[in-house]
Amino acid sequence: MTNHPNQHRKTPLWRSMLFVPAHLQRFVDKAHTRGADALILDLEDSVPLAEKTAAREGVAAAAAKASSGGAEVLVRINANLRLAIRDLEAVVAPGIRALVVPKVSSAEQLQAISEVVAELEAEAGMQHLSTGLVAQIESPVALANVWRIAEADSRLLGLSLGTEDFSSAAGMQPNADSLLFPSQQIVFAARVAGILPLGFVASIADFSDLQAFGETIQRARALGFVGGFCIHPSQVDIMNAGFAPSSQEAAEARELVETYHRAHDQGRGAVEYKGKMVDFPVFERAQALLRTAQNVAERNRRKNDL
Repeated sequence: MTNHPNQHRKTPLWRSMLFVPAHLQRFVDKAHTRGADALILDLEDSVPLAEKTAAREGVAAAAAKASSGGAEVLVRINANLRLAIRDLEAVVAPGIRALVVPKVSSAEQLQAISEVVAELEAEAGMQHLSTGLVAQIESPVALANVWRIAEADSRLLGLSLGTEDFSSAAGMQPNADSLLFPSQQIVFAARVAGILPLGFVASIADFSDLQAFGETIQRARALGFVGGFCIHPSQVDIMNAGFAPSSQEAAEARELVETYHRAHDQGRGAVEYKGKMVDFPVFERAQALLRTAQNVAERNRRKNDL
C-alpha cells in the first residue's frame, strides 16, 4: 500500500460532478455554464464504440472549454483494458484533475492504472501525482474488496457506488432500501482511507422529480457523503446547496466552536450548548462543517472572479 492520499494534496470540493458526453459538442460547449464543481468528460457509457476515438482525441479541447467556468475537469476512461490504455495515453495531461475509473474490482487493478499514469506524467514532464483517480464500485465483488481498494493507491481521491451497474449485478432494484448497505460501505471505507465518499442512496438515472432528489441529497449528506455524480444539469444546483452547510448551520457551528474553546480554556472537556452536551467529537464535527463552508465560499469567490 502506498502513502496516504492526503499527504500529497488538498482534498477537492466536488459537491456536484456532472457527466458530459465527450463526443457531443453541444453538451461540451455548454458544460462550463452549468455551475458544477467538477465536469466529467465521459469516454465510457455515454459514448458509442464508433465514436470513442473521436471523443478521446477531442478531450484536450473539451477540457479547455469546460474549465473556463471554474470547474475542475475529470475524464472517465473505459473499463475495457485496450480502450483504457488508449484513453490514458490521450488524456493524462495538464488540465485534467483526475480520472474516473469504472468497474474497479480490486486494489491491484487500480494500482496498475496508477503505474501507467505515472509513466505518462513523467513522459509529459508533469509533476508526479498531478493526476488523481476516482474509483467506481459497480459489483458485489468490488464491494467485497472496497476496503483494500480505498487504500490501494496514493492517487485515489474518492470512491463512488455505480448504482445502476451494482444493482444489476446484485439482481436488485436501485432504490433507497437496497442501496443503503453498499452506500454505507463506500462511506466507511472512504473515511478510513481519508478520501472522498461520493454518491447518494438512489438511482443516478432518476432526475425527473427534483424535489425528491433534493431530499435524497439531504439524506446523502446526513449519511456522510460529500458530493456525487449527476447526469443532468438540473441536478447541479440542488447538489451544490444540499452538500454545503447553510448559513444558519455555519453560524451555529461557529458559536459552538467558540463555546467549546472557552470551556476548554477553563479546564472543562464538555460544555452545554443550546440544551445539548458538547464534547470533543461534536466539536470536531462543527470544525469540519466550518471547513466545508470556507471551501464553498472560496470556490464561489473564484467563480465570481472569472
